[in-house]
Amino acid sequence: MYRERLVSTSVHSDSARRLQQTLLDYHDFRQHKAAHPLLDHTFLIADWQAERLKSTHKDLYRHPGYHTGLEFLLTDLYAPAGMTRRDDNIDRVFPKMVKWLPDHLLDTFAGLVELNLITQQLDLELVELCHKHGLAPASLSADDYCRLFRRSQRLEHRERQITLVADVGRQLDRYVRNRTLGWLLTISRTPAEMADLSDLHSFLRRGYSAFRKMEDVERLIDRLVAREEKVLDNILKGHPEPFELPGDL
Repeated sequence: MYRERLVSTSVHSDSARRLQQTLLDYHDFRQHKAAHPLLDHTFLIADWQAERLKSTHKDLYRHPGYHTGLEFLLTDLYAPAGMTRRDDNIDRVFPKMVKWLPDHLLDTFAGLVELNLITQQLDLELVELCHKHGLAPASLSADDYCRLFRRSQRLEHRERQITLVADVGRQLDRYVRNRTLGWLLTISRTPAEMADLSDLHSFLRRGYSAFRKMEDVERLIDRLVAREEKVLDNILKGHPEPFELPGDL
């Protein structure tokens, strides 16, 4: 909807160019995905993987110091359904973002968009592999999932996905420790509603609140990354129980 605005906006830094290109890639992918005949199946795959993540990290997910942050990760950052208006509004305000935001924030935003894009691309690939091999995403077994996973042509993106979770998580944690950001989000609520940006503002506010409530984010990220790297290695090596991890992870 706002692709022309993205293309026509002048950018003058590497960070702004990175965000511009990432938003363009995501915009084009969203159009492709919206018209895809297997669109509904992507939501089933996303649900399957969200439940797998909750199971793998159940100790962290149930921990009162981490639950809110992980719930935000799974329902807002990893939630392709229902986010069309939010994503359109990011495209819409891009000219103002590159004008007013510092490069380090533009880089963080680019990382968030890239993470969402890669995650949805990988989900769509799994759906297409399910269709090709006659498997139903609604009743996918762990063994089926791992076999399809190993057939992926985007395995390097799996590694990139884990790297982005770590990088973006650490950057967001640094920002939310600044109380000025919370104050700005509070006083900008009404202007955001007047500009029809309430969904985008709500997303930012939820993210800020979720990270503010988390304990020792660095330790959380280290454990998430170590576990997901082990899961990835297990799947690729054909481990019989790829999601069962040693107690020290």
